[in-house]
Amino acid sequence: MTFNGILQILVFFVIVLVLTKPVGIYIEYVYAGKRTLLSPIFNWFEQVIYRVTKTNPDSEMNWKGYTRALLMFSIVSTLFLYIIQRLQGVLPINPQGLSSPGVDLAFNTAVSFVTNTDWQAYAGEATMSYLTQMAGLAVQNFLSAGAGMAVAIAFIRGIARTETDKIGNFWVDLVRGILYILLPIAFLAALFFVSQGVVQNFRAYDKVALIDQPTLQPDRTHNDGNDSSKADLGNTNDLTKTATQTIAQGPVASQLAIKMLGTNGGGFLNANSAHPLENPTPLSNFLQMLLIFLIPAGFTYTLGRMVGSQGHGWAVFWAMSLLFLAGVFTVYWAEARGNPLYSLTVDQSIVGGNMEGKEVRFGVAGSALFATVTTDSSCGAVNSMHDSFMPIGGMVVLVNMMLGEVVFGGVGGGTYGILVMVILSVFIAGLMVGRTPEYLGKKVEAFDVKMAMLYTLIFPATILIFAAWSALSPDYGLAGIKQTGPHGLTELIYAYVSAAANNGSAFAGLNSDTWWFNTTLGLAMLIGRFLMIIPILAIAGNLAGKKISPPTLGSFPVNGWLFTVLLLGVIIIVGGLTFFPVLSLAPLLEHFQIWAGHSI
Repeated sequence: MTFNGILQILVFFVIVLVLTKPVGIYIEYVYAGKRTLLSPIFNWFEQVIYRVTKTNPDSEMNWKGYTRALLMFSIVSTLFLYIIQRLQGVLPINPQGLSSPGVDLAFNTAVSFVTNTDWQAYAGEATMSYLTQMAGLAVQNFLSAGAGMAVAIAFIRGIARTETDKIGNFWVDLVRGILYILLPIAFLAALFFVSQGVVQNFRAYDKVALIDQPTLQPDRTHNDGNDSSKADLGNTNDLTKTATQTIAQGPVASQLAIKMLGTNGGGFLNANSAHPLENPTPLSNFLQMLLIFLIPAGFTYTLGRMVGSQGHGWAVFWAMSLLFLAGVFTVYWAEARGNPLYSLTVDQSIVGGNMEGKEVRFGVAGSALFATVTTDSSCGAVNSMHDSFMPIGGMVVLVNMMLGEVVFGGVGGGTYGILVMVILSVFIAGLMVGRTPEYLGKKVEAFDVKMAMLYTLIFPATILIFAAWSALSPDYGLAGIKQTGPHGLTELIYAYVSAAANNGSAFAGLNSDTWWFNTTLGLAMLIGRFLMIIPILAIAGNLAGKKISPPTLGSFPVNGWLFTVLLLGVIIIVGGLTFFPVLSLAPLLEHFQIWAGHSI
């Protein structure tokens, strides 16, 4: 670990901290329908949308109506994206003449982008046309992010309101989130990325001739007259061979901006943010990470404003921040130590640690920070290959998702995810002091706890059932895994954790473009998104109908460091201990094997 690397991490965190308040205030203004700087630009368009869709912005829904609207919208979105893919071969704006994806891959991709997962079992530049990328994938990046933000604001309304069954209007929340928050920020970010060298065009791919490289033809003379198997590579015949390379391009910058801001993560190019045309400079790399945390961090301040307790919002923010800082410095430490199996042949201090699978322009610190940020959120973007991380580094990015994507999390998803942990925390606090649990003056009752537990149980059950099924199926489960032993188990577990957590990042090493993985990972994404949102909205509706009781001496405060520590404990126990057995059999075992000198 170097001073420069530590400084990068701290500067990033300080900027996130500084932006949290203004972004949080703006989010609250948008969803409350208050006038903002962008109102003169977008208000007329917002009203046109309501008139065309016959939506009454003053009419609100109960939690069941909100849920039905969300599910109906998501079903239509999935079908629309599936059809675009299946008709890709006959649709325009396809300069490469790419054929349509197969049935199972189209299903997986449609589900992936609608659930804000953006898992990619395909190479973007070799599979999806420009039209599919823009009208299908990029559009869903906006819509799925907007839907997640809508659920988060509905949950916060449920906490803030009293004696009502209304938690907002899904269609209004969706329109306002996209129109006033996602679109303008993504537009400015796309322009900045173009200035950094990210491509944005509609040209067909270029084929360029490479510089002629000599091909070494060994002279089979004996080195010492005894070993005829050795060749003298110093005595060669130079044969030149001209080669060409295809340079993929397209409307990359526009999709890059929303893939980061909406914590989607689906790359236009197969190498994602490790590709020099998708992430060319350390500055573009820094902004991509900042966009990921921008809205989730802001939502914590919005929470405090709307519930009338800014201290509570900051308590949630610091719980997220402490988990983030612990994770990023652990990954950085693990990668900076390097690989002990190579220490005898490579002085890893010269290159800064384990550089396998990392881009030189980002280095170990930039790669460790990027991996932590994207797995703390529901953004599956990568600027390095997690499969090449040291076992402890790989374990941390895996655990980030296992905690339920509550360390800032996705746009909306992280907010409602950690609020479930808040409810469990105040319930446990109430049990410890022998009082009825209270959350901001509202009684936490059996229904709230049951829904919260349902939320927390769906996630690990989905992952462990599908992973166990795959591990016991050599013909279609194990057949897609290239590695054996603990590393192969990590690859398998990582895929289902990434899918159920709606993250979308890949550990690599797993051939997921098979009917089995396309289908089961698609189902895991659906369960991880919608079966977990339903109990969230049920809790919101139930809380909205309750009265507020004045605080007493026995009320547990939710706005200080004591609450932050309790919240951290609940997150770690609920998320961490559930998966400890599988972690001990995968990355932890691999770690001890490597440091014992055994190659995996």
